[in-house]
Amino acid sequence: MKRTLVLKVDGENPEPEKIRLAANIIREGGLVAFPTETVYGLGADALNPKAVKEIYVAKMRPVDNPIIVHIASREEVYRLAVNVPRSVEKLIETFWPGPLTLVLKASDIVPKVTTGGLDTVAIRMPKHKVALALIRGAERPIAAPSANIAGKPSPTLAEHVIQDLYGRIDAILDAGPTNIGVESTVLDVTCNPPQILRPGGVTLEELKAILGEVSIHPAAIARGEIYIEHAKSPGMKYRHYAPKAEMLVVEGELSSVIKEIKGLAEHYLKAGKKVGILATDESMGEYNLGIVKSMGSRKNLPLVARNLFRLLREFDEEGVDIIIAEGVQQEDLGLAIMNRLRKAAGYNIIRV
Repeated sequence: MKRTLVLKVDGENPEPEKIRLAANIIREGGLVAFPTETVYGLGADALNPKAVKEIYVAKMRPVDNPIIVHIASREEVYRLAVNVPRSVEKLIETFWPGPLTLVLKASDIVPKVTTGGLDTVAIRMPKHKVALALIRGAERPIAAPSANIAGKPSPTLAEHVIQDLYGRIDAILDAGPTNIGVESTVLDVTCNPPQILRPGGVTLEELKAILGEVSIHPAAIARGEIYIEHAKSPGMKYRHYAPKAEMLVVEGELSSVIKEIKGLAEHYLKAGKKVGILATDESMGEYNLGIVKSMGSRKNLPLVARNLFRLLREFDEEGVDIIIAEGVQQEDLGLAIMNRLRKAAGYNIIRV
């Protein structure tokens, strides 16, 4: 068991000595959890195969699940990737730093353990002062998946990282809650048209405004398990974001969804189950049974996204046996929210 150092860091003005300490750990081949604008990441030197292997061990992550490489300067793209399409400059100009990951052909310096054995590399520049300070301080790109045990809801608070990884990693930089709450959008730019592999903080609509045509991988919008031999992006192949409790997602028109959830909740309560209902502000008052939590208003999808993983973890802490979640509209950020809800539920979906 490792001695995990937990350092409180100012999210706006990260203390140089704390960043220096964490950066030294990265340089020496250690693991540091740090905040980004999306979720907390678990970082290691992306070009050190031994260090990256330790990420897989700490997270208990399948080794064919690629890891996103985080950088602090756009020049790094041309060191880590080859045959970079011209469209990438426009995307970088518009969305970086920010929640957009680009999948590109990997250069020879990127270890296969970082790419999940593929010839592509996923790269992004995070929009968080602590993350950028850490990358600059380490003076190397940082490979970082979400800082949780593989398969569990992603961490949006340092407390979530502590719950999952304390004693398994070297340090945690705690800068409070993350802003977006769902992971970055992963866009494959090695194909034409570019393809969304995982929806996230940058929306399909925003990408279309810059690129024109953008396709979506079937796995990103699936309502059931899809066989994928080689996943180019995290979040495609394995069960992700899942609470300990069994979970159902009810999709459809809101009044029908509420009626269905009430019936399901009654059924499970009669069977002696402890029921959690993941509702929205518009429906909270309709439920008078089980433990009810609101993700936020349907008119404020950024808030819904920010709350989602935290609430799934809260239901686990309260020991519910089953979580019944309302679906939301699939436009804009709703695409990413529904992707996470469906995968968290293991595709246990009821359409009404």
